[in-house]
Order: sequence, then C-alpha cells, then structure tokens
Amino acid sequence: MSDMSQEPQSVAEGDDAPKPEPIRFYGTSWVDHSRMYTLRRFGLGLAAVSLAALGILVLRLAYSGLYIADSAAWLTMLLVVAFAICSSVAFTRTWSSYKRPVPGDEHAFRSIKAIGFIGILLAYGIRSGMEAPGEGLRRAHYDEATDLYRRRTSKRSGNPARRRKRGGGRG
Repeated sequence: MSDMSQEPQSVAEGDDAPKPEPIRFYGTSWVDHSRMYTLRRFGLGLAAVSLAALGILVLRLAYSGLYIADSAAWLTMLLVVAFAICSSVAFTRTWSSYKRPVPGDEHAFRSIKAIGFIGILLAYGIRSGMEAPGEGLRRAHYDEATDLYRRRTSKRSGNPARRRKRGGGRG
C-alpha cells in the first residue's frame, strides 16, 4: 500500500507548489487516475454496496426478532421508520458532502449517520460509479491553487523589461 502515498508529478515545480490532498483508499491517484484508480474505484463501490446489502439483511433479522418476540406493532413500526429516516438523512448529507464543503455542524449528525449507515454506504457506492468520493471537490480546490500558483510564478519569472512600471504619481 505504499504506492498510495506517492505523489504524482506536479506541473508546477517548486517547494511552495500546491500539493493534492489525498483521499482515503485512493491517495493522490485521483489527480492523474494512475495506480489502478478505475479498478480501485469499482472495487470500493462494489464493496460499499455489498456491505449495504449485508446491513439490510441484518436489519431484516432484527425486524424478524421483534416479530417473533411479539413486540408491540408501534415499536416495530417505530424501528422501521427510524432506520428509514436516518438512512435517508445520512445518504443526503453524505452525497452533498462530496459536492460542497461540509458545514461545521456535522458532528451533530454522527448518531444519525451511525443509525443510517446504509445510506452512507449506498452514497459511497453510487458516487464511486462516477468518481472517487470527494474527488470533484478536491479537484476544484487543487486546480484553483495550481492556477493561482502558476499566475504568481509567471509574474515573478517574466522579463523585467516588459513589466509595467508603477509610477509614483508620475504620469
């Protein structure tokens, strides 16, 4: 797994050049789609959907256990509704976190996401079909930082004779 920590060759050279932020399970291979990026994306997406299916099976067994124990109908329905709502909220928040920065109140939703783990796994699996989860957001930040770095270095490395002189009141 040491290949995930390697960084791709950046177009911009220098110590202060922007470095891509690694994504869990992908490292920085998302920048140039190297090191079996597509295979890894497919495998992780399939694993996430498989784990969601396994989670659904476990919840089905829990539901059967409540039915066998002859629990009250309202308790059984409450359990089903709670898992459905928590899964949908977890899916929505996870999906949106791949498109835009996560708000600061994300820690308040940890318990909802723990209960709605199926929604998180499904969001990860579906997003892996399009790109590495979080790649679009990180790519936008990295491209912006790279463009800024290039503009900054092109101003410094240009021909000094062509630079506009800033007149101190002289016109």
